[in-house]
This record gives sequence, C-alpha cells and structure tokens, in this order.
Amino acid sequence: MNYSTKVVQVTNVSPSTTSEQMRMLFGFLGIIEELKLFPPDDSPMPVTSRVCFVKFQQHESVGVSQHLTNTVFVDRALIVVPFAEVEKAKATPSLMAESDPLPANRGL
Repeated sequence: MNYSTKVVQVTNVSPSTTSEQMRMLFGFLGIIEELKLFPPDDSPMPVTSRVCFVKFQQHESVGVSQHLTNTVFVDRALIVVPFAEVEKAKATPSLMAESDPLPANRGL
C-alpha cells in the first residue's frame, strides 16, 4: 500500500522504554528522520504508558512498520498506525484568528 505520510504513531509503549530502544527497533525498518517519545525519557512525571512518533525518510517504511502491531516490546503489545502530517503552510488557521471580535467585546 502506498502512503502519503512518512510518520507512524506508536501507542501502548511501556513506561520503561527509552527513545534509544525505539530508535533501535524502528531503525531496522528504514532510515529514521526524527523520533519523538512522549513523555520524554527525562520526564519527572510518573507515566503508565508512552506514545512515540517516528518519521521515516521513505513512505514505504510506514507500511512495513505497521507489521510491528501486536509485537510485544519490553512488556506491552505495540500499536503502530500511519499518522497524517500537516504542513504548516497548508494548515487551516484557527477560526478565532479569522473572525472579527465577538459583538459583546466591541464596546470594551
């Protein structure tokens, strides 16, 4: 299947997993441009689960990486899905930025 995105979202990531471990796992599937793990490795907050976004150099890696869904990594079964990228230039501005002030605020 041909995907227009180069990004996958990985959910149900174990709280003990590090970004380096995720980079190692997904690095076998393609060249990684960027990888973000939330909350980050150095987060002081206690976490019960993490989310990881992996951006590959090639679209084909997205399809291949989905085969890792239900693979147990550390102590959890990963869920890998394509994630739609939004280009900043094409993103729709918020409704508040486009609209005039609300009628109640005009007299202030």
